[in-house]
Amino acid sequence: MRLDLEGTSGTSRKKPGVRGSRIRPIGITRAASQMAMRCLAVLCLLGIPAVACAQSEPLDFDNIKPVPVFSAGVGFITAFQGGTPNLDPLVSPVILVPLGQNWLIESRDTFESDLAPPPDGIGYKGVLEKEVDYLQVDYIANPYLTVTVGRFLTPFGIFNERLYPIWIRDLQSDPLILPIATGPSGAQTGAMLRGGFSITPRVEMNYATYFSTLSTINRIDSDRDAGFRTGLFFPGPRVEIGGSFQHLLQDDHSNAFGFHFEWQPPSTSLDLRAEYARSHNGSGYWIEPAYKLTNAPIWRHELRHVQLVGRMQQFFTGTVVDDDLPVLNTNMFEFGMNYYFRDDIRFVSSYGRQFATGGNENVWTLGLTYRVALPLGHGDVQ
Repeated sequence: MRLDLEGTSGTSRKKPGVRGSRIRPIGITRAASQMAMRCLAVLCLLGIPAVACAQSEPLDFDNIKPVPVFSAGVGFITAFQGGTPNLDPLVSPVILVPLGQNWLIESRDTFESDLAPPPDGIGYKGVLEKEVDYLQVDYIANPYLTVTVGRFLTPFGIFNERLYPIWIRDLQSDPLILPIATGPSGAQTGAMLRGGFSITPRVEMNYATYFSTLSTINRIDSDRDAGFRTGLFFPGPRVEIGGSFQHLLQDDHSNAFGFHFEWQPPSTSLDLRAEYARSHNGSGYWIEPAYKLTNAPIWRHELRHVQLVGRMQQFFTGTVVDDDLPVLNTNMFEFGMNYYFRDDIRFVSSYGRQFATGGNENVWTLGLTYRVALPLGHGDVQ
């Protein structure tokens, strides 16, 4: 079982397609409420003794004392795009502060540097970039509704919220369509309602709807827009399908929409994800299968730590140019291999080939990612 205590994500954009220029848990989408499940994960896994979590009877969460949790992702990625190397050290601290049983303050910042050879070719130079990815207050009203106020990740598609962190993503490059509808920095400033519920025993529905105001403040910028995302999850085959919509409430008042698909077949280590997005800035899709060799027929002990992943994607330019998106029609494929030393530390590598009407180039990445999570106190069951 993969459990992500953060569950959401986002940062500023730079060169599209490669997170060497901005190299970015499955989120907890199967629950009645993504926010509620994230909070319960903190309480169960980090806020109470392990023996209590192991008990056979269900826990009474009303009598659990929550504690703050500090988490951080650390990575060092080396990317080569078109033969030019980029060194990308990154630190992304996360803090979760529960207030009683219904309130939660959560925040994530990113500190990253894109180091590249200067024109004179001596050494590497770059600047430290700082970004407030999100800073929000959540009120868990009930199992079906969580109210969020502050700066939150744009719930459009699945990559921005669920897969962006460097320690979660299987490939260290961004999908070409990621900037569509996610705003100038992948986050919004305003209010959001989200949750989930069972339609039938075999179908669950999750939703998120939001309103964002215009912000031009450096590192917490956002557009003025409104939108929603919804999905249907089928627990039996472990399939989710859904769609997103956003209406821009400024400038040309344009619309954007998208669709997403995710499948994790039972009893296998396969993850299959895909997204499609369209706006006046462009359109495109990506498809990404990932498979961990836990049941390899040979060398099982050695290969069970290996994950193979691929991605095929296309982008088509729109009527309005966006600096965060490719300026030409682009096709790209990537193949990667990750090695998990432990669940929290891994070696990542990939090779890709980008085909554009203006020329083709290779993209290589190598690196290490690490994730730590620590409780800042001692919880108990009362």
